[in-house]
Amino acid sequence: MNHGYDFPRQIQFANQEEKQEFSKFPTKTGRRSLSRSISQSSTDSYSSAASYTDSSDDETSPREKSQVNSKGSSDFCIKNIKQAEFGRREIEIAEQDMSALISLRKRAQGEKPLAGAKVVGCTHITAQTAVLIETLVALGAQCRWTACNIYSTQNEVAAALAESGVSVFAWKGESEDDFWWCIDRCVNMEGWQANMILDDGGDLTHWVYKKYPSVFKKVRGIVEESVTGVHRLYQLSKAGKLCVPAMNVNDSVTKQKFDNLYCCRESILDGLKRTTDVMFGGKQVVVCGYGEVGKGCCSALKALGAIVCVTEIDPICALQACMDGFRVVKLNEVVRQMDMVITCTGNKNVVTREHLDRMKNGCIVCNMGHSNTEIDVASLRTPELTWERVRSQVDHVIWPDGKRVILLAEGRLLNLSCSTVPSFVLSITATTQALALIELYNAPESRYKQDVYLLPKKMDEYVASLHLPNFDAHLTELSDEQAKYMGLNKNGPFKPNYYRY
Repeated sequence: MNHGYDFPRQIQFANQEEKQEFSKFPTKTGRRSLSRSISQSSTDSYSSAASYTDSSDDETSPREKSQVNSKGSSDFCIKNIKQAEFGRREIEIAEQDMSALISLRKRAQGEKPLAGAKVVGCTHITAQTAVLIETLVALGAQCRWTACNIYSTQNEVAAALAESGVSVFAWKGESEDDFWWCIDRCVNMEGWQANMILDDGGDLTHWVYKKYPSVFKKVRGIVEESVTGVHRLYQLSKAGKLCVPAMNVNDSVTKQKFDNLYCCRESILDGLKRTTDVMFGGKQVVVCGYGEVGKGCCSALKALGAIVCVTEIDPICALQACMDGFRVVKLNEVVRQMDMVITCTGNKNVVTREHLDRMKNGCIVCNMGHSNTEIDVASLRTPELTWERVRSQVDHVIWPDGKRVILLAEGRLLNLSCSTVPSFVLSITATTQALALIELYNAPESRYKQDVYLLPKKMDEYVASLHLPNFDAHLTELSDEQAKYMGLNKNGPFKPNYYRY
């Protein structure tokens, strides 16, 4: 192609000295080593693009450190309490776009609807969840908190929470042993026993059932926000082993239609760009699962020019994908041609070693579902495969023939492991969680049995109404005649429980 400029076939040097200077630059092999060292140094400087946290601190495990906050408390275990000031700034930024949750905090602060509540929580620890935790504290609750994901904790935010008096046990890059140790420290505290559980993924609930079943004698309810955790709760309920009421936040309208859809629509691109700098236009992408998360991911990728196909087990979701313009395929039919494979199912072994063996060189593999079971990462830890850390949360898995697959966050949740998520949409979920906790904690014993419940429709509508002022949105009001014609209360709820938004 002629660009109007004739490029010389060989670089011309003005003199011998300049030629010698150029020769100092590394050869092809040297450049590869330099690239690796640059990548490694960037990993050493920052634990993730999403976190300020400087990991050039000593590499001592937080479990071996003795730290106290400014009030003299040591009831926490985090990376570095000295980062609290930076974390406080992160939380303040998040608060600006979480006005509905702040509004709820101000409205209910005087009543203290969670006075006496002892909440043990296991969620991602980010600036946005910190706003939720501090809202619960403002409403009267005592909180102990740990992380539901070993990579998603923002260390500076954990420090800010610990400085404010919240007992938090989490840091970015925990080992599996650290993960369960942190959960245990949250639950097993002498002289303190939880009476409410807020979970994301079901690991905290599982641990309490396994190690401290007597805790459930005082627990008034469980609030769960992930598809994985909700699935576990329904299994317990079906087996007759669920001994307290549980609120399924994941399937509330405000979670499904906003967090799962709109949040993932934006954060999938953010996570992929930060980790791989990939260009989406023209890329062949397969998204496994076309639920709300899959719909959000497909919409975003398609908008940037990617060629997207979908895998599905559900004929209804498959038909939706077809009507939205996506080809529905089986993964083994297309895996050889794909530039990216993204899982969004909440299931296990969606991407197996057989699929990984057939992928082409440079294929990006990542997970947008909550659980880390969707990609069979364990099958990649074998002698014949080489793992090469490129940067934080990015690994090359290298086959004997030189083929490389790019694995992100070791198969864990991409957006919260590798980037951040929009504060506004998390305000919707966090407000829903707070109201669910208030409802279960204050409900008379006869209202909820030992089963899994959806949030009342009226509460979903209230959460949505709190967020409308951000858009200067004005709702139309029904006349008495219209309300009577439709058989509705003028103040809602406006849809029956079976309505699908």
